[in-house]
Amino acid sequence: MISFFSELSPIYQALIAGIFTFLITVLGSSLVFFFKSVNKSILDAMLAISAGIMLAASFFSLLNPAIEIANDLKLLTWLVVFTGFISGGILLYIGDKGLSYLEKRGKKSISKLRRSIMLFSSITLHNIPEGLVLGVAYGAVAYNFDSASLVAAITLTIGIAIQNFPEGSAIALPMRRDGLSCFKSFIFGSISALVEPLFAVLGSLLVLKIQVFLPFVLSLTAGAMVFVITMELIPESQTNKRKDLMALFLMLGFSIMMILELVL
Repeated sequence: MISFFSELSPIYQALIAGIFTFLITVLGSSLVFFFKSVNKSILDAMLAISAGIMLAASFFSLLNPAIEIANDLKLLTWLVVFTGFISGGILLYIGDKGLSYLEKRGKKSISKLRRSIMLFSSITLHNIPEGLVLGVAYGAVAYNFDSASLVAAITLTIGIAIQNFPEGSAIALPMRRDGLSCFKSFIFGSISALVEPLFAVLGSLLVLKIQVFLPFVLSLTAGAMVFVITMELIPESQTNKRKDLMALFLMLGFSIMMILELVL
């Protein structure tokens, strides 16, 4: 199976990875058929682990390859990587502010269901850079740079998939609680991740077509990922009463990604 996957073009690899992360979201959304709620500590632990995996991936799978590729292309490495990294954070910052503005405008008349839809919109928007991250990771492997490996891309995929499981339930369960049927809640939770395979393919295509921009794109996706980790995953996991335990779960996730990268 692994050999078959490794022989595919980066575009197909990115598509399969995007579909996989989408299906994990579907799995998380399916909890609405079995539970009215899910143990918060379990979801927080999963978020903390995925935050650690993604944090390590932002360096080992994205920033480190960006630095190496920029050096190989004889670019002004520090400027390219810095500009890309900050741009990724700024783009998501602008998107977050725009979403907050729309939410405030409708605040007086907003219902519980509309708040759930706002949650759906927020998670869908943040799935876009995740899809791009996947595409960029697999596209970078095509250039055979030592620091851009298929193992790192697969590990990154797993990290994003782990995070997507609680996201699916985080949309479906509140919608069910607010009056939607189980099926409709499941559909909303599932389609929030449909953007991931689409943008994974787009990210892979962009990288394959414009090699000179690869260091910038890698850095940009790393910045976007760090922004999401800092804004959403870590704060959400730290709402748990056992903050210290959640911090250890984050370190566990980081260590898993680090060991896989260094050993494999």
